[in-house]
Amino acid sequence: MLDRAEVLRVAELARLELDDEGVERVAGQLSRILDFVAMLDSLDLAGCEPASFAPAHAPARADEPDGRQLAPGAATAGAPEADHDFFLVPPVVENLEP
Repeated sequence: MLDRAEVLRVAELARLELDDEGVERVAGQLSRILDFVAMLDSLDLAGCEPASFAPAHAPARADEPDGRQLAPGAATAGAPEADHDFFLVPPVVENLEP
């Protein structure tokens, strides 16, 4: 099982705020995910061909515009915050050295 420091580091990278209960819950969940990936990694796949779901030589769609457009006002109509035709979002990068 992942230790508390590892979970807190992953939470920091993902910008998650976890309380003590959350750290324990996430530690268990991440440990199960990593155990599953380790199990997949241990499978002997020698001789198995990779699966393909679409022919590599044929595009999934015609590469031509279809003329549809969403007006800026319609795009921002459902946004929690907008200024004219622009979405307002909180800053992602903090200024660490003003």
